[in-house]
Amino acid sequence: MAAVAQVRTFDHVGITVSDIDSAARFFVTLGLEIEGRTFLEGEFVDDVIGIPGSRSEIMTLRPPDGGTGVELSCFVRPDHVAGSGNPMSTEVGIRNVCFQVEGLRELVVRLAVDGYGLVGSIGEHEGWLMTYVRGPEGIIVALAEPPAAQAATQVVAGE
Repeated sequence: MAAVAQVRTFDHVGITVSDIDSAARFFVTLGLEIEGRTFLEGEFVDDVIGIPGSRSEIMTLRPPDGGTGVELSCFVRPDHVAGSGNPMSTEVGIRNVCFQVEGLRELVVRLAVDGYGLVGSIGEHEGWLMTYVRGPEGIIVALAEPPAAQAATQVVAGE
């Protein structure tokens, strides 16, 4: 019997930006680590993305434990096309990338120092904390803290 084609792993989410350094600082503040940075161009890339003569700078970031990454892409050519500056959740398309975190409230404070604010507020449902943060270029990042992470943080703080 022939193998059925199927997804094996979730490797990365691609985000096109106009300022790769600013976007990278935002994701590093969230706790991701830079895995690599390079320029891509040539027939292979042109075939994959369907844009002849393209050249882009790519940076991959991953959580400290590995897992699914964020691939930032900044086009050198052709020029990038600006999206809507501050899309809301109702705008069609991919609206956010979500990370499970520990210390959500403290992370929100650190992000605010860098000028990144909440889209709404911090919500709580069945012990989960969750919020949307608007990062550079209108990118929305969802941060979610499960009850277990909150309990672990409280145990460590109480020791």
